[in-house]
Amino acid sequence: MTPPHPSQGLLDQTFAKALSLHRQGRLGEAEPIYRSVLSADSEHFLSLLHLGVLRLQQGSRAEALELTRAALRRDPNSAEAHSNLGATLQLLGRPDEAILAYESALAVDPDRAEAHYGLAVALHALSRHHEAIACYERTLAIDPDYAEANCGLGAALHAVGRNERAVACYEAALAIDPDYVEAQCGRGAALQTLKRHDEAIAAFGDAVTAEPDNTAARNALGLALQEVDRHDEALAHFRHALAVDPRSGDTQVNLGSVLKEIGRIDEARHAFQAAVEIEPENVRFRYALVNSRRACAGDPHLAAMEAWARDIDAFPEDQQILLYFALGKALAETGRHEESFRFLVAGNALKRQQVRYDERATLDTFNRIKRVFTTDLMVRMARMGHPSAMPVFIIGMPRSGSTLVEQMLASHPKVFGGGERQDFSDALASIAADPFPQFVPGLTADQLERLGAVYLERVSASATAERITDKMLANFCLAGLIHLALPNARLIHTRRDPVDTCLSCFTLLFGAEQPFAYDLGELGRYYRAYARLMKHWREVLPEGVMLDVQYEELVGDFEPQARRIVAHCGLEWDDACLAFHETQRVVRTASVTQVRQPIYRSSVGRWRPADAVLRPLLDTFTSFD
Repeated sequence: MTPPHPSQGLLDQTFAKALSLHRQGRLGEAEPIYRSVLSADSEHFLSLLHLGVLRLQQGSRAEALELTRAALRRDPNSAEAHSNLGATLQLLGRPDEAILAYESALAVDPDRAEAHYGLAVALHALSRHHEAIACYERTLAIDPDYAEANCGLGAALHAVGRNERAVACYEAALAIDPDYVEAQCGRGAALQTLKRHDEAIAAFGDAVTAEPDNTAARNALGLALQEVDRHDEALAHFRHALAVDPRSGDTQVNLGSVLKEIGRIDEARHAFQAAVEIEPENVRFRYALVNSRRACAGDPHLAAMEAWARDIDAFPEDQQILLYFALGKALAETGRHEESFRFLVAGNALKRQQVRYDERATLDTFNRIKRVFTTDLMVRMARMGHPSAMPVFIIGMPRSGSTLVEQMLASHPKVFGGGERQDFSDALASIAADPFPQFVPGLTADQLERLGAVYLERVSASATAERITDKMLANFCLAGLIHLALPNARLIHTRRDPVDTCLSCFTLLFGAEQPFAYDLGELGRYYRAYARLMKHWREVLPEGVMLDVQYEELVGDFEPQARRIVAHCGLEWDDACLAFHETQRVVRTASVTQVRQPIYRSSVGRWRPADAVLRPLLDTFTSFD
């Protein structure tokens, strides 16, 4: 047996001192002691291993990688060293290599929780979420009190839409570590997706309380507050985050988004411009700026995006989509329409690959609605619902002039502009478990009155006014049920030239999904089905319930049409409706900048590609009567 090195005992004692300091978090004191051991014995395994961890903690990832690999050369069968190598590679942005390292660790020690956790993190980084979920679950089977694994599992579940379980996982992490900010923010994000806004705000608030200068938590809280129209509070949190980190482009974009919604367009552009100056190569920031202003010939932002487009494959798919749509808008504004449309076709094709849209199921639903809502049913169930006349539902296709109509109405002193609201669908879900529309004929008078009452309770929480508009355009599918539940409510159907409507939809990357809008053929077939359903509503709804408003007529002779709309809502005329562009209110749609301007007619008869290019759309158009 080889006798121990004469200084081995002393080296071990020195190493133990370094390790003790390291575990106390005294990294600056531990480092030179580790190095003194390695000066005496350059292959001292534990010093190589732990100095690698220390340097990783200090942010010196390249040296950490070198030290960890040196430790592995000393002991290739160390599961801990393989696992540490995986963590280092992950932080270096090399998740594929990290996966191999973690798998090597698990080949040595299949029950090493840290390696299962690291493997899950690497898989998650590659969007291999279902594999990550299995690895997180394996980690927790070994160590149920692993707070980071509970948090990671919550994030992976959130990524695949399993938000109720994600919330439970985040709560498990917080039960172990109540001040775990990442888990608090993750829980808030899952709650936000579930539309549990008050709980989400409270969760983000807990994170801010735990770490007041955590800019990610501040931004998350600001976005949650923005979602429920608490814009002043949102602005305060974004400004706090910028005070902590003035070089945060993400925060500048969030700030600009709120300013844009509340009509402070110039300030919003300034924020977007600041974000671009911080990160000139960030496609998302450039997209936000382009969508807040009109491009002109010689625009340096347009030139930069055109240069990017020449090397489009260098960008991730999501950024390619943003770039295509931004170029489509900017080129059209500079009169380069053919080039613009080519980019829009490319952007829509990529986006279509990302969205789930079952066209047959959607169109079948439209047909079932027509079969259920017969004239006989509407007569039999008439006057059963809640008697309130407060709601005004604005329905139709996107890009049909609905925002202009709502902005005009919201300028009336007796009207609150409610914007796009999910409240009727949510109220419906609270009283009916069966699929729509099959259950409708079986509804009782009490159920219809309750549906109306639940809806009114939800919208009244936003404001008290004689009239409240609801601009959830997709409620056109529910127009018959809306009338049965709220027989005194008024419907306003905004419509526009079919080709102009569809082309305008095709130019936009919608914030809320409109999955039918990214393929010209699907878009045309959807429009045709929508038009036929609206024709059906005109036939079965009582006269005076629904008013059709043609966009071209509205912008062509605004005041008579505006008076007609106000009268339909049962209100006296007010001249404030003519100065709608001066009304300060939240607007979230793509028309946010347009409704801050006086009436313009440039969107009537918009530029169209040649019929050959539009053939997939035009072939779907038969009759809209």
